[in-house]
Amino acid sequence: METLGQDLETMRRVPLATAHVDAICAIGGEVFDPAGAIVMDIGEALDRFVYILEGEVEVVNPYTGERMFESGLGPTQFMGEIGFLSGATNYLKMRASVDTRVIEAPRPAMLELMSRVPELSDHIITVFAARRRKQYELKNSAVKVIGADRDPKVQAVERFLSRNRIPFESYDLDGVDPETVQVCSLIKHEPSVILGTFTRLEDPSPRKVAQYLGLDLDICSRRTYELVIVGGGPAGVAAAVYAGSEGIPALVIEDTAVGGQAGTSSRIENYMGFPTGISGTDLTWRGQVQAMKFGTRFVMPRRVEGLSRREDGTYCITLDDNDELCARAVLVATGVQYRRLPLARLEELEGAGIFYSATEMEARFCSRTEVVVIGGGNSAGQAAMFLSRAAAHVHLVVRSGSLAESMSSYLMQRLEADPRVTIHYHSEVTALHGESWLEGITLKTGESERRIDARALFIMIGAAPNTGWLSGLAATDEKGFVLTGAAAGQTDDYATTAPGIFAVGDVRAGSVKRVASAVGEGSVVVSRIWQYLEDTRV
Repeated sequence: METLGQDLETMRRVPLATAHVDAICAIGGEVFDPAGAIVMDIGEALDRFVYILEGEVEVVNPYTGERMFESGLGPTQFMGEIGFLSGATNYLKMRASVDTRVIEAPRPAMLELMSRVPELSDHIITVFAARRRKQYELKNSAVKVIGADRDPKVQAVERFLSRNRIPFESYDLDGVDPETVQVCSLIKHEPSVILGTFTRLEDPSPRKVAQYLGLDLDICSRRTYELVIVGGGPAGVAAAVYAGSEGIPALVIEDTAVGGQAGTSSRIENYMGFPTGISGTDLTWRGQVQAMKFGTRFVMPRRVEGLSRREDGTYCITLDDNDELCARAVLVATGVQYRRLPLARLEELEGAGIFYSATEMEARFCSRTEVVVIGGGNSAGQAAMFLSRAAAHVHLVVRSGSLAESMSSYLMQRLEADPRVTIHYHSEVTALHGESWLEGITLKTGESERRIDARALFIMIGAAPNTGWLSGLAATDEKGFVLTGAAAGQTDDYATTAPGIFAVGDVRAGSVKRVASAVGEGSVVVSRIWQYLEDTRV
């Protein structure tokens, strides 16, 4: 299955071309780092590009001060990883192992150079993406997550990091290996999030971690954007790529993680170009990198709470914490979210056995237990197949008597043939059991009921559009989906009833609820937005 970047271990080392090095030297300055000097510390902003002329830079274990890897970075190599594109926080402590000379180029100037020289950009981004993959796989990070199996708040942080492909180390409180015991003793065996070396985060949340990592950008320092894209799912990310490539200054606002509902899919096999499949998170992460390469900015996790229109036609967007920014055009790409079930104690057990996504993180909690997945769509089917690798058995609960109308044929056939999966038709979950963690559910089929002892329940039913923040400016149908095209009295398929507001993807009334169609709509709508911006430019 396709992953988020090339394997750094098998990549051929190719030095930058001489002309590219000369161009970097022209925008940067030479810096001397004596042996033992910290070239870049954990928590520093990735605000400069560092090219090594002479010497060596090594990765340092922040706890022991010892070298972490046998090899370091030497002449003709450069520091950094994909977070450089957004000016995020550095995750690794970098030290000059010997007297070292480098060229340091400011990030804005380097990004401008990369935009002018695509061969240089391709080379650097390929290496950066491979390094992020390596860091993620090796869990080399400035973030430690402890006790996600015990605390929903810590689990929310871990889910945010995992879905955004941000490197982190995770420890279960009952782990017995020496490293886990040492870490847990530092925090007195309480669920915690540690930032940097020993900074314990009080009342952990994804927003606080994002601020530390530089993902919660100072977006209000620039008050007006040409385009604000609300939602970072496939449609929003596709629009971000094309907006950037067309030179439209754009900002993407995402309230959870880039990927949207598609980011909860562990394996997408029916998307063109990926014959062996790709996870929804990796697919949209690649798109995010591509968009950042063109200059589009992403901010997360921030939530849009309201919208208003000024007399000059500009839209003002109100965010959580009452921050406000404006845009000449707004693209609604907020998609849909799974509906909740009317079950007693549902909210109490969310994150404690009840989940709304099925990724590698949630699969950790399914080992040696029976798992229940509710839903009859592709996402539920993909979740059931993925979780069956780790769980003792998977129960797929479907209200109707068939999957044929709601699920792709290839997926339905696999589920029906898999002995690790049982499909319960004409069934529903009617009760939850357990105190601090889910211990079982009551399954009703027809008139009969039975208890299934399961410590994990995945709810993937229905689709509720995220449109309340539109404040009535753009018309919606009775279910809350945004009206566009002919239904909105427009000749443009993606234009809404409000001038300058466009909608794409699952949130649009009448859209095909598929990743490929969302990507297509997000790609096409940018030309319409560009024309609108030109027609209304003063």
